[in-house]
Parts: sequence; C-alpha cells; structure tokens
Amino acid sequence: MSESARSVAKGVSILGIVGIICKVVGVLFSIPLNMISTDAAADFYLVYPTYTLLLTISSAGLPVAVSRMVAGFLARKDPRNAKQTFRTALITLMAIGGILSVLMALFNGALVSMVNVEDTSLGFYVIAPCVMIVCVLSAFRGFVQGQQNMFPTAISQLIEQIGKVTVSLPLCYIGVHVYHSVALGAAGALLGITVEETAATIYMMIYCRRNKKDFDRIPQAESETARSGRNLLRELVIISIPITISACIIPLSQFIDSAMMIRRMMAAGLAVDQAKSAYGLFTSVVIRLINIPTALALAISMSLVPAISARYSVRDMTGVRREGNNGIRYAFLIGFPCSVGMSLLSREIVYFVYGHVFSADQIRLASELLTFSALTVVLFTAVQASTSILQGLRRQNIPMFTMIAGVAVKILLNYILIGTPGIDIHGGPIASIACYSVALIGNLYFVCRHAEMKFNWMDWIVRPGAAALIMGLGVWGLRSLMPFGRVTTILEIIVGVGLFGAAAWLTRAVQKEDLNAILRRRKH
Repeated sequence: MSESARSVAKGVSILGIVGIICKVVGVLFSIPLNMISTDAAADFYLVYPTYTLLLTISSAGLPVAVSRMVAGFLARKDPRNAKQTFRTALITLMAIGGILSVLMALFNGALVSMVNVEDTSLGFYVIAPCVMIVCVLSAFRGFVQGQQNMFPTAISQLIEQIGKVTVSLPLCYIGVHVYHSVALGAAGALLGITVEETAATIYMMIYCRRNKKDFDRIPQAESETARSGRNLLRELVIISIPITISACIIPLSQFIDSAMMIRRMMAAGLAVDQAKSAYGLFTSVVIRLINIPTALALAISMSLVPAISARYSVRDMTGVRREGNNGIRYAFLIGFPCSVGMSLLSREIVYFVYGHVFSADQIRLASELLTFSALTVVLFTAVQASTSILQGLRRQNIPMFTMIAGVAVKILLNYILIGTPGIDIHGGPIASIACYSVALIGNLYFVCRHAEMKFNWMDWIVRPGAAALIMGLGVWGLRSLMPFGRVTTILEIIVGVGLFGAAAWLTRAVQKEDLNAILRRRKH
C-alpha cells in the first residue's frame, strides 16, 4: 500500500472516530440543554440554523480548495506556492467572515423578525463573531489537511465538542437559573459556541506555528515559479464556487422541505398537530441519528481530496486509481454495516437515546422512519467519497450537477409521496434514498471515466455487502432472543461490530494491509 494510501486510511480512522464522538455529543447536547430550559433550547435552535447557513456560504468551498491546491503544490515540491495559497485563503476567508459577522450584527432586527421571537436578539449578537472565527479556522484546517495530516483537525473538533459541554451548558444554566432569563440562557449557550470555536482556532494557530520549521525545511523545486496572490485567489475561487453551491444544495432542500412537508401531510389527511409532530420526529430525531455514522463520510472526504490531488498533480494516474479505489472501498466498507445495523436496531436506538422523552407512539413512528432512513448512510458515504475523488481530479462541477439532479428527484418524490394518504411522512426516507442513489450513480460513472477506473463490484459491493449481511443475520438472531432494553442494545451493538469485523476479514473485505495502514505510525 502506498504512503498516501496509508495516509488516507489513517486519516479516515482518526477523523472517523473523532467525528462519531462529535456527532454523539451533538445528539446528547440537546438533552441537558432541554433539561435546563426547553424555551432556551428553542431559542438556541432558532438562531443556530442562520449561523450554520452563513457559515456554509462563507467557508464550505475554500478550505477544500486550499487542501487540494496545497497538496498539489507539495507533490510538485513547491512549498512556496503552498504557503502563499494558505496566506491568500486566510486573508480572503477573514474578509468574507468579517463582512458576514458585521452584517449579522447590523441586521439583527431583521433576523429576529424572521424567526418572530424577540428573545433571540442577544443570541444573534453573540454568535455573529463566530462566523469570522470559523472562517479563519477553516483556512488553517485546509492548510494542514493539504499536508495530508488529519490529526490537528481531529483535535480541534474535539475542542469544539468539549466546549459545548463545559462552556455552553454552564452559561445557559447561569442565564436561566441565576439571572432568571430565557434570553440570557439561549445567548449563553450560543456564546459558548463562539468561545469553543475561538479555542479551536487558537489551537490550530499554535500547531501551525510550532510546525513552521518542519514545513520550511521542505526543499523548493527551482523549476516551480512563484505565483501571485491574485492568480492563486482566482484559482481558489474557481475551485470553491461549485463546491460551495454543492454544500448549499442539501440545506436548501431542507428549507424547501420545511415549507412543504407539513402542508403535504395535511393534504394526506393528517391534522396539523400530527403533521408537526411527525415532521419534528423526522428532522430532529431521525436525521440527527443518521448523521452520527455520516461523520465517517466526512472523514473519508477530508482525507481523499489531498491524496487524489497530490497524485493527479504529478499525473500519476496509477496512484489516482489506487487511492480512488481504496476511498470508495472504505466508503462501502463503512456505510454497509452502519446502514444495516441502524436499520435493524432502529427501535432500540431510538428508545436508548429518547426513551425518557417520547411516548410509545412517538418512539414507534421514529423507529419506522429510522428503519428506512438508515439505508441512506451507505449511499451518502459513497456519494461523499466519489465527490472528493472528483474534486481531487479538478472536476468539482460534476458533483454539483449530480446533487442538483438528486435533490430535484427528492423534492418531486416528497411532494407526491408525502401527500399520499397512508404514506405521508414515510415518503421522506424514500425520497432521500432516491436522492442519494441518483447522485451516486452519476458520481461513480464520472469517477470511473475521469480516473480511468473500472467499477470494482467485488471489493466495493460484494465483499462488504456480504460481511454486512452476516452481521445483520447475527444481530437479528440475538435481537430475537434477548429482552428489549438499553443494556441489551449496547450488547447487540458490540456483538454486531465484532461480527462485522470477523466477517469482513473472512470475506477479505478488510485485508492485512488495511489494518497496517491504520495502525502504522506516520514517519517523520
């Protein structure tokens, strides 16, 4: 296995483990937040989506572009332009983030009117600086990821999640129970987000500063000429715009869903309260739960872009095919067991997390939705991997169009299925499966075409699928024998992980070189 392939495997393992921890903390964060004050939690979640939307617009594409360009320059022994790319991106992101932070503060009144809750005003103010802070953080993350080093990003993500628990929750508690103000409680939780992102940014700055000498020791190829900041900025923008548009497609479709799904359920015969309850379960419970394993998709994505870009920059198509094949293989290897496991244990998982909050009927409905929605995990993971390969191959426009096609299908199916009596909210998972299927088929076609690869049925589908099937049969058998409960759920998950590991080894879905790649320490 090549050095960059080992880097991809190690990056996936590091970012994947940390990503799951972060997603779990994100799910559990809402529980104590609601326990402190449901009103403060409601205000928090009224403000937070606006912040994340602005963040997506400002910083979704540029860090990926930085990662790709830095990896390409370093592959050509050109650290000078790699460093200049980072400087240009840092200034650009700081400017964009600063402008959006100021606008968020200046148009505070308009934002409050949009959510129609006066108590959110202070929250919008305290979260506003965070847009610029995370933009700066994104530049540093893109720079170190371009060096195919995922460890600093993982640590900064842990800092963010630790801050949620140690800063956001205490500040919310103080606001609600010491100062007896819901508005202060929500603002305290949001201020905690700003504080934790600042801490993560400071860590990344310190890390880059401490490792500056190592970077400066990279030999400079004399054949590579210095490029101007303007020239590099033009390339960064060209790369980042379609990536940013792609990143905004899903949030935009969710916005359309929020405006359409309740109306369509009412057209299917549900009362308004029933429709709102079903929509709330689907978006705040089911989607949040399936987002936990999709953290692994992000890990694959972050690791693949610089690995593919480095190979493609020196026109090493053999290396591109090798890294691309491994990336998609890892996606299916991770996605299959997650989809099968979550689908089989949907009721147990929902009860484990939300059993003390929801009624039996709510748990039943959420479980039914999770059973089907879990199948999107393998599709989404493979979409992310194939998207990253295309971005590394400088074909970033393709995933934008395939995702637009997928979302168009999703919106159409949502409209038809959710408005059909007897289907209603259950049409949501079906539409999502169709969405990612369309995007994946398009992506894989163009990956095979531009990376000069063949569709590897055996390693991508058959071997990991067989291992997941063996795991599923074992978990299903254990589930039918064991009593229902939280302790049993933990045991079933542990057994499932063990069964999949053994089955993956027996079917050769996982091989010795994969384990060596993950466990081997990076050589300096």
